[in-house]
Amino acid sequence: MVNDAMSEMRWSQDEQAQRLVLVTGPSGAGRSTAINVLEDLGYEAIDNLPLSLVPRLLDGPVRPVPLALGLDVRNRDFSAANLIELTDRLTRLPEYAPVVLFLDCSTEQLLRRFNETRRRHPLRSEGAPLDAILAERDMLAPIRARADVLVDTSELSPHDLKAELAHWFVTEPGRRLTVSVQSFSYKRGVPHGLDMMFDCRFLANPHWEPELRPLDGRDASVQDFVAADPRFAEFFQKVRDLALFTLPAHVDEGKAHLAIGFGCTGGQHRSVTMAEKMADALAKAGWQVSIRHRELERREKAPAPADDGREQSTHAAGAGA
Repeated sequence: MVNDAMSEMRWSQDEQAQRLVLVTGPSGAGRSTAINVLEDLGYEAIDNLPLSLVPRLLDGPVRPVPLALGLDVRNRDFSAANLIELTDRLTRLPEYAPVVLFLDCSTEQLLRRFNETRRRHPLRSEGAPLDAILAERDMLAPIRARADVLVDTSELSPHDLKAELAHWFVTEPGRRLTVSVQSFSYKRGVPHGLDMMFDCRFLANPHWEPELRPLDGRDASVQDFVAADPRFAEFFQKVRDLALFTLPAHVDEGKAHLAIGFGCTGGQHRSVTMAEKMADALAKAGWQVSIRHRELERREKAPAPADDGREQSTHAAGAGA
């Protein structure tokens, strides 16, 4: 979610000003990830910088690249009043173009993240982090209310967050559009941020072939099986042609990122096959393409089951792909 397009308008008004993104938000909401994303987008990124040092950092000629500064409660002189005062002071100076990016997250999700990582909250060294989460939320409320860009990361993966930030903080407005091709399982819901979505569940399912079931759509034998479906070739061609037809129009509209999703039952065979082949086709056509297989990522990150001496089943009998 974005408050408005103030950052885009402010930067377009004076390209000679030092572009500066001040990144803040509650601990655990994704500030560090956002800093890394902005660095990948071409920003000079500095995390956990004391507020009192920001003016000294900005002294001198305008840098050739924009700056991204991570500011949070770990800073020894951090407070909402100090950050607001700093932002107001920089806004009044024509040589600077500051934008406040606020990464927010639900209290429930923040608590879950702290419990999963077992990291202590910066505002509380011992005990449950809930009180510290609530205290920090109250502390940051004035900044949240005045943020130029507000992104709620409660349901965003790092990949989704990168796509969102790329849309708002691209350093080269005229640069080549990037395409993200994704596979997913409908059973786990549709990924956030898809611009185009295609259902692959009508294609022949390798799940019902015992030798293919443990494999996924990155495997050549699985791809051959899916491609052997008489409907596959025409389906693939129509989707590819549609993408190649619309991509230049998205560039003309100034879009920086386009997400194309393919879904099937389990997100393992058919959707992965389509995503792999489509990413390859678009890359060969000259587009900058990234690929993501959501369900395969979840499976790879899942902890291994405890060895209790019994044979573990690799796949549940009903987990179609």
